[in-house]
Amino acid sequence: MIKIIEVTTRKQLRDFIYFPFSLYKDNPYWVPPLIMDEYNTLDKRKNPAFEYCDAKYWLCYKDGKLAGRIAGIQNHAYVKKWNNKYIRFGWVDFIDDFEVSKALFNTVEEYARGNGMEAVHGPLGFCDMDNQGLLVNGFEEMGTIITYYHYPYYKEHLVKLGYEKDVDWLEYEILVPESSEIERINKIASRSLEKHGLRILDLKNKKQIKPYAYYVFDIINTSYEELYGFVTLTEKQIKGYIEQYFSYVNPDYICLIVDKEDKLVGFGVVLPSLSNAVKKHNGKLFPFGFIDILKDIKKNDTLDLYLVAIKPEYKLTGISAAMLRHCLRNAHKYGIKKAIASPMLEHNYAVQSLWRFFNARPHRRRRCFIKRLNEESV
Repeated sequence: MIKIIEVTTRKQLRDFIYFPFSLYKDNPYWVPPLIMDEYNTLDKRKNPAFEYCDAKYWLCYKDGKLAGRIAGIQNHAYVKKWNNKYIRFGWVDFIDDFEVSKALFNTVEEYARGNGMEAVHGPLGFCDMDNQGLLVNGFEEMGTIITYYHYPYYKEHLVKLGYEKDVDWLEYEILVPESSEIERINKIASRSLEKHGLRILDLKNKKQIKPYAYYVFDIINTSYEELYGFVTLTEKQIKGYIEQYFSYVNPDYICLIVDKEDKLVGFGVVLPSLSNAVKKHNGKLFPFGFIDILKDIKKNDTLDLYLVAIKPEYKLTGISAAMLRHCLRNAHKYGIKKAIASPMLEHNYAVQSLWRFFNARPHRRRRCFIKRLNEESV
């Protein structure tokens, strides 16, 4: 027997957050989320995205045993900006049982209809800074803490339920070349900075980053404006992300490019991979997880490329090459062997063209699915 229960208690929210830990416990490629981040994101009292979002979470039980979960998100800012009457689904996981997946998605679809929406799409979060996209290729590749992992059968269930591709994101693994192999990118970087009167800040400590932190997210709001599903980050969100991203970064892994007036025109944020440490401690920072995380921040052979953004007027200037050069120099300094790029839209050819300088491969693909609700339910 299938039973859907809406999450209304703290205990149910805990079950919602912890369900994938049992589903993927024997999977060597799944990287758990940080438990603390999950609570902060899903708790309506803590996540500032609820200024413009409503959401409901559901658990699915089969024969009395927890078998799946899903979130339905009404992002009012998205509907207003894009003029798309869509409900988002996210935080979706389920056993390989079509009765379970059907019950979960039918619930979200009814939620959408009840709100006068015309389609359901996802997996998406509350905003562009949340994890997004269903893994459809690269199931035998280690994940990261900023992406979801899914079993191959998820895609099969969604297709059977009437969902189809809306957009894909690609993730690249980039091998760090030897110093002698990056002469070409050095020339492009130097020429670009000189031509446009720009320079990379020489950051010695975190205090030097702080004055620019707000402007980082101001550039995100501007440069990400036309990206799939993006909505402008609010002041409260920006404050939260500054605390999240800039509280423990290594200044050597932050690239800030400024003009002659010291105004920020572009940035790159990379971090040592935390996948192994987070996986080892099952998403828990305490009592000992934070120790291994600090160790991985200091000594690691893999980087995660988190955030990159450039003011629109500088996008075709080649300063992205300058960011890469900066990161590569410090990668050599710390013995980094490879980097994992965060998901980029499949038609973002400008960014993908950068990888032609390296030994790089698209090792994962993830997809946003959509279903128009004027179509009959399965």
